Amino acid sequence: MTTLLTLTASRRPDGVTELTAVGEIDMSNTDALATAIETTDGPLVIDLTGIEYLDSAGLSVLFRHADRIELVATPLLAPVLEVSGLAELTTVHGLG
Repeated sequence: MTTLLTLTASRRPDGVTELTAVGEIDMSNTDALATAIETTDGPLVIDLTGIEYLDSAGLSVLFRHADRIELVATPLLAPVLEVSGLAELTTVHGLG
């Protein structure tokens, strides 16, 4: 069974694409996340403030694209992003 994940793309005033994710990111739905990232050209901001759970499969997708993404996260995700090392590879807003 696929875990509920909603992905919505929009264009920010600065022209950068923002992908807003709501729900949970786990191995059942990482293909959708990967496709959304891979079909977006240029830099990408991923808003994770609506994510309640992020597992290692989801982290793996984010790691693959760390060179072109920025993340917006809540303190709930801070330990996962910091311990995994992803916060050292890309800009993460909202951890402090």
